[in-house]
Amino acid sequence: MAVSCGPLEGIRVLELGSSVAGPFCGRLFADFGAEVIKVEVAEGDAVRSMGKRVDGKSLYAASIFRNKRLISVDLRTDAGRTLVRQLAEKSDILVENFRPGTLERMGLGYEALSRAHPGLIMVRISGFGQTGPYADRAGYGAIGEALSGLRHLTGDPDRPPSRIAASVTDEITGIYGCMGAMMALWARQRTGQGQVVDATLFESAFSLIEPHVPAYAKLGIVANRAGARLPDSAPNNTYVTRDRRYIHVTAMGDAVFVRLANVIGRPELADDPAYRTQVARSANEETLDGIIGGWIEARPLDEVVRTLNEGGVPCAPIYTVADIFEDEHFKARDMLLDVPDDTLGTVTVAGVVPRLSGTPGRVRHAGGSVGDDTAAVLRDVLGLADEEIERLQSDRIIHAPARARAAQESE
Repeated sequence: MAVSCGPLEGIRVLELGSSVAGPFCGRLFADFGAEVIKVEVAEGDAVRSMGKRVDGKSLYAASIFRNKRLISVDLRTDAGRTLVRQLAEKSDILVENFRPGTLERMGLGYEALSRAHPGLIMVRISGFGQTGPYADRAGYGAIGEALSGLRHLTGDPDRPPSRIAASVTDEITGIYGCMGAMMALWARQRTGQGQVVDATLFESAFSLIEPHVPAYAKLGIVANRAGARLPDSAPNNTYVTRDRRYIHVTAMGDAVFVRLANVIGRPELADDPAYRTQVARSANEETLDGIIGGWIEARPLDEVVRTLNEGGVPCAPIYTVADIFEDEHFKARDMLLDVPDDTLGTVTVAGVVPRLSGTPGRVRHAGGSVGDDTAAVLRDVLGLADEEIERLQSDRIIHAPARARAAQESE
């Protein structure tokens, strides 16, 4: 039977990250029950200026800052850095994505923090890593993606490299950072010692082009863009239906290809030497795609999806986000969650991934406004008196909105 608390209940994460990779990493911890304290500047994280807005509020921030306690501390001041140092000493994990060397100049590097807290785990997300000749370079997800070779493989072969209209590399790096921290927590149970997780944008993206590395090393083959196809995996392509919709079909396994051949009324293809094996099909994919595409183009999308699914052939229409909101499976799997929001009432966000049967994650509330929890965190975690919090606010060391302070005092 599932319990209400997440598996990371009792773990405190201090998030100093900004933009996407760091906050996405922190969001994963928060979804599974960790207390995540996000530190922002008074002007707000850069994510708050990204994506669409409603009534002046960033919908992206409402999602990626969900479940977090939001505080605002000025790290440009000695007093602000002292507060963060004290919070780090009471945390299990610190997530940051400054350029390498920035925290060291603030006196907040791992060497300095771990002297007072040897068990601290620091997730360091950067464009190119903490070491190496490119370590000092600035980097965003798209920059790491370009260097990694992944961007070169994205798009159609007769056009310049393209991109996915989402911060995929940032999010992959956030996942690697979270995974590294989980392994470091496990190691800490045995050793009592924390460590640094060095997660980079370029290496995270590079890890996704795995099959092309030995192919170049042994054969000198430089992989190129292949459009909707997956090279050496045929059939595995996107096709157009009679009603000008798109569907992706994957039948590269020999047994699955037999099913596809039967579904499209061409059972003899499964015994044809040109298509009998995966290697043969890949060598003849142009002709094969023409056969499959001809069958699909003669039928409307709904019929194609129904027929292929009934025949056991993996396929899916190419969905827009509007299609997702209408799909019964997304709803049944709780992938669209309406959660409380302090200014919008509710907001719909993507569900929690992955699903745990015994200690599932959940979304308790959407991301709030800058500094909403500053006073409460300083009071609860550091034990500061209200008078000290007011002084820090007056000196602009922290940003604690009067609305948030009043709400917390009334609780």
